[in-house]
Amino acid sequence: MRTALTIAGSDSGGGAGIQADLKSFAAVGVHGTSVITAVTAQNTRSVDSIFPIPPAEVRAQLRAVLKDFDVRGAKTGMLYSADIVRAVANELAGTKFPLVVDPVMIATVGASLERADFAAALVRDLLPRAALVTPNRLEASRLSGRKVRTLADARLAAEAIAKLGPAAVLVKGGHVKGELVDLLYREGGFTEYRGYRYPADLHGSGCTLPASIAGYLAAGLALVPAVERARQRVALGFLMGYRPGRGVGVINSHAAVDRYEVLQAVREGGEAAARTIPLDWVPEVGINLGYALPAAASPEDVCALEGRIIRVGPRLQATGAPAFGASRHVARIILAAMRFDPRVRAAINLKYREKNLSRLKKIGFEVGTFRRGMQPEGTSTMEWGTEQAIRKLGRVPDVIADHGDVGKEAMVRILGTGPREVMRKVRRLVRG
Repeated sequence: MRTALTIAGSDSGGGAGIQADLKSFAAVGVHGTSVITAVTAQNTRSVDSIFPIPPAEVRAQLRAVLKDFDVRGAKTGMLYSADIVRAVANELAGTKFPLVVDPVMIATVGASLERADFAAALVRDLLPRAALVTPNRLEASRLSGRKVRTLADARLAAEAIAKLGPAAVLVKGGHVKGELVDLLYREGGFTEYRGYRYPADLHGSGCTLPASIAGYLAAGLALVPAVERARQRVALGFLMGYRPGRGVGVINSHAAVDRYEVLQAVREGGEAAARTIPLDWVPEVGINLGYALPAAASPEDVCALEGRIIRVGPRLQATGAPAFGASRHVARIILAAMRFDPRVRAAINLKYREKNLSRLKKIGFEVGTFRRGMQPEGTSTMEWGTEQAIRKLGRVPDVIADHGDVGKEAMVRILGTGPREVMRKVRRLVRG
């Protein structure tokens, strides 16, 4: 098993810092080692005291880890003072593994986690060693010397921070108003990662992202896939967050998903669809059912039937076993819907007929629509059409009606939280 290293402060409440980092490493599947830079007395409501570890002891911890373990990736969190920054930078000199620097300055509960001399030392001594630096809005403002309020500001700040020496900059969008966008700047170009904005901050979320990135880098992933996988883990952590204390909630840094449960749900849903759906509801391309993992980020995270549900003689039959990545069409529909409501993780397609639209509305289903003729060139119909239908309605509907186009079959796509809910809607629809 490969080894990752976290250099950060200890959170006595167990939600952030070293504790969140080690849980993140374990969830990624790497062995976690640690160097503690400060001991904090904190909980989900406040940081009551900070006791910085003497720099000599920080150096001793680092030397003990590096002389015995083959570290493949590391992350720094709360370093607190210039003396600790210098101690860390000196001990890491000459090491080759990728380093993710999280410039921790303020806790979720609002307390300062730095001394006045910290930022200057971080810029001078550690950022030039970093493969990636991961500031939030306030930290990006401090490091770049410019206010960050919008995505455009984040772009300018990322370019300014990159000039300080790190190979890449990821400005986290959690504290920027509007749509949630994490902005990655590397090799002179930007990549925007959009996601669902959860309604509340969770203690430890700022630690879990860079720790997960470092864990994936230690596991052998390149930077971009490491960032993408780590963002997925953070989304999953938000979905499965909990409230152990009386203050803010805590991100579930060690959350895990059950892929077998998703596979089994698609298998059972496909069998139910073959038993339930009348032959005249089957489109020419057949029917497929998809179900995504929580916090899915790519078609490979969506399970669907490798074949289709098709007509075989006088009845329907599901052909092919369920598999992840089996259908990009249904996956794009689900992934687009999840950006607006992460609970909507399943979809099925049926034949569209004009008389069905009135039936849908009589049943009480919310129906979204889109027109293929308005689609911009170079975009995915499933992704663009789903997004258009949702934006027009203002929420994720029960059904998206696609009127089709020349050479494109008209269909309805029924959405739900899982295959069981989708099939309940299908039964109501086909039975009128």
